[in-house]
Amino acid sequence: MPLPRLFAWLTHAFPLWVLTLCGAALVVPDAFTWFRGPWIVWGLAVIMLGMGVTLTLEDFRGIKTMPKAVAVGFVAQYTIMPLLGWGLGWALSLPTEYAVGLVLVACCPGGTASNVVTFIAKADVCLSVVMTACSTLAAAVMTPLLTATLVGTRVPVDAWGLFQSTIQVVFIPVVLGVVLNRYFHRPVQRLLPVAPLVSVIVIALICASIIGQRVDEVKASFGPLLLAVTLLHLFGFSLGYGLARLLKLRERSARTVAIEVGMQNSGLGVVLANKHFINPASGVALAAVPCAISAAMHSVIGSIFAAWWRSRGETKV
Repeated sequence: MPLPRLFAWLTHAFPLWVLTLCGAALVVPDAFTWFRGPWIVWGLAVIMLGMGVTLTLEDFRGIKTMPKAVAVGFVAQYTIMPLLGWGLGWALSLPTEYAVGLVLVACCPGGTASNVVTFIAKADVCLSVVMTACSTLAAAVMTPLLTATLVGTRVPVDAWGLFQSTIQVVFIPVVLGVVLNRYFHRPVQRLLPVAPLVSVIVIALICASIIGQRVDEVKASFGPLLLAVTLLHLFGFSLGYGLARLLKLRERSARTVAIEVGMQNSGLGVVLANKHFINPASGVALAAVPCAISAAMHSVIGSIFAAWWRSRGETKV
């Protein structure tokens, strides 16, 4: 098999990568928990660089023609997911700490892994990057406000730190990727087949690290939480896509909105839960457990949707 086809096949096996590494993290967590802190920051930067080299300046100029798609995605991100998180926690009678964690991750912005899934789905990567950046910047206000409204506890967010992180892992790598693609186009084209695969591997490592750091809690509550998190993301994708098509967005834009709505920045949820929802009696942040499961599930569900959409081709409808 030619190398480009092999790399493409391995990239499209995204769900298998995530499931394999997360499953391994449940058995040998120490093999993955080293990938934390600065490693995750650099890992996310690598992911965004990989996406950036697939873009051109012409792609970004095209954003001027898509304000409606950005607006629809933003509103859907901060209405559909938080309400789903609250509703599922109530409907499934989750214990308070798990219900809080489900709402918390539902109130987080779109995840950077969504850009990779968008690429695989033949949707609009440039639109995905812009939507991720918009929802991430707004998270400084929206995440604590929505979480406080839905669960009655305010979650402080370091707005300046969040802004700096967004610059680090979204804007700078994407801009660097675009510059490399423009001025070093020929060498970039040689590396392009492997860039998405590197992003997929890094995402799988991040998911495995989060699961490995909470392995005991994940094992103890796997059943009900798996159902709750699965329904959260499944409904998020479906309702995001349905709303976009109802509002007459084009197919590629609707796919992108669905992916942005259905995939959350679970890592941010873990960080906030560890800092603000620690149980005084046990010293454990059980609210982080739904976020850890979410890190794997949204990638798996997103990859299944992406594979299905990719099989349908790049329709312009």
